Amino acid sequence: MIPAPDAPEAEAVAALVSEVRRIELITRGIVRNKAGGEYHSVFKGQGIDFDDFREYQPGDEVRSIDWNVTARQGTPFIRKYVEERELTVYVAVDISGSTLYGSGDQSMRMLAARVAAAFAFSAIHNQDKCGLVLFSDEVELFLPPAKSRRQVLRMIREILYARPHGRTTHPKAALDLITRHTNKRCLVLLVSDFQFPGLTDSLRTAAVRHDVVAIQLSDPAQAELPRAGRIRLADPETGEEIVVNTQSPRVREQYARLRAAWQADLDQAFRSLAIDCLSVRTDSDYQPALHAFFRKREKRR
Repeated sequence: MIPAPDAPEAEAVAALVSEVRRIELITRGIVRNKAGGEYHSVFKGQGIDFDDFREYQPGDEVRSIDWNVTARQGTPFIRKYVEERELTVYVAVDISGSTLYGSGDQSMRMLAARVAAAFAFSAIHNQDKCGLVLFSDEVELFLPPAKSRRQVLRMIREILYARPHGRTTHPKAALDLITRHTNKRCLVLLVSDFQFPGLTDSLRTAAVRHDVVAIQLSDPAQAELPRAGRIRLADPETGEEIVVNTQSPRVREQYARLRAAWQADLDQAFRSLAIDCLSVRTDSDYQPALHAFFRKREKRR
């Protein structure tokens, strides 16, 4: 685990460097073995570029015939095109206070760094540019897209060690910044626990302009309350505290119903906006979920 900000600076820096290096080694192995190829087959650049001319062959599309070249050569020629491969990828990561939570050895922030690294290394492995936006209820950091190992290592470091100035969570400013920064359609990976209001309104414009993929972070302790008597719960973003009697079956059941209803509404919002969602949990290996996501998306394509 990364030491708290008040730990001795040398110890904190050493732990951070060690964790970044560990994530790099693990993630690059994942990308080389499988994820890089899956990424390539699922995410493609936009548009096509002219490549060359060749003689017409039976079965070719007649509309591809270039009549000027055909007239000069005296035999039908068609235009060949190649798909524009390069894709710009933005990883937009929620670094609000709620993402520091983790009931086990891994916080949601740590999980965000690992999943972001998998996508970022896959991007540069396929010669795509990758940028980073960190947000709370405002943009906390913006790294313009680049295609280098150094860029990905910095992305990991920033995600792990960022301390937000904003108190709450909202992605609108981050998504607006991405849209202003590029005229082309790009891939936007929105990494968050999605515990903020107005989800549909904040994502609608971005979902029209870009290929938005939601990566939902969660912790198993969020799904249901433990049976632990009276406990004090604190909101990490507002500081608000309440005392809850978790000994009561009615209280636990009501919480579970509310949580399930919130998740159902979130899933419906993603469907209504045609946004794919990858769900990852702090108590599970994210790799199976990542591979399943790639397979599902490739099958749909």
